[in-house]
Amino acid sequence: MSSQAANAAPSEKPSKDEVKAKVDKLYEQAEQATEKYNGAKEKQEKLQKEISTIQDNVAKGQQELNELRDGLGSMASAQYRNGGIDPSVQLFLSADPDDYLDKASTLDQLSAQQVDALKEIQGKQRELAQQRSEASEKLEDLSATRTELGKKKKEVQGKLSSAQKLLNSLTAAEKAEIAQEESRATRTSEREALSVNVPAGSGRAAAAFAAAQSKIGTPYVYGATGPSSFDCSGLTSWAYAQAGVGIPRTSEAQTGAGTRIYSMSQLKVGDLVFFFNDLHHVGLYAGNGQVLHAPRTGTVVRYESMNTIGGPFMFGVRV
Repeated sequence: MSSQAANAAPSEKPSKDEVKAKVDKLYEQAEQATEKYNGAKEKQEKLQKEISTIQDNVAKGQQELNELRDGLGSMASAQYRNGGIDPSVQLFLSADPDDYLDKASTLDQLSAQQVDALKEIQGKQRELAQQRSEASEKLEDLSATRTELGKKKKEVQGKLSSAQKLLNSLTAAEKAEIAQEESRATRTSEREALSVNVPAGSGRAAAAFAAAQSKIGTPYVYGATGPSSFDCSGLTSWAYAQAGVGIPRTSEAQTGAGTRIYSMSQLKVGDLVFFFNDLHHVGLYAGNGQVLHAPRTGTVVRYESMNTIGGPFMFGVRV
């Protein structure tokens, strides 16, 4: 053996606390990616609806255009039976009406009825061309959004896989210790949240908070909006939906759902509370410095101290 090999110290296995810190960081990164994934998914669904509406309008418009052309054809047939097709109508039937109508000198050859029919056809053609162009742009956007969605899903799954590998490196006793620590923290937060009677921000905030309370113990699953599993913004949007209030899907978008509250002392039960500089985590204020939320993978909907979220409280929003 070389002296270098003989003197090399064996690699030390990371401690339970070191593993937990790395896992928590990976879970935070996974949640960041999850909110981007949620945003891309929401955009995809919106684009699909818009494209469907445009395509329906195009089909209807094409039918109307065909009927207008049929009407003009009937006009030409009537003229033919009466001695021949008007040269102007004949010209229209074999050429682009846009080019034809642009020649103002030809308009005096047409009857008022023919002019109106031609202009209506021209307007319908332009409308259809615009709708088809809009649909084409949205289809390109949809394709890019689907690509982004796939990337974000892969990123989330990669972070969660790395976290699981780290957890698997722990002994059974170490895993049990971490579970016990989290359980104690949850029980303590629940006692503190329920020990002070803080008024709700409004009747709907109270209803939303009650709905979220009914889901305590429900597992966190990224991209989930309930009722059997949730991610952070999935829980808050679901809770407010139960109160009859529609708020956006993602945490960042939810920041615009109401009036911002920057002082923790002014928060009321049911207010949305946002954490981290990029606003990737949201929960419902539970009173006494506690939040009711869906924390991260491996946990359930629960109470937690706002001081232990892992990122700074940014502001609240009263819906």
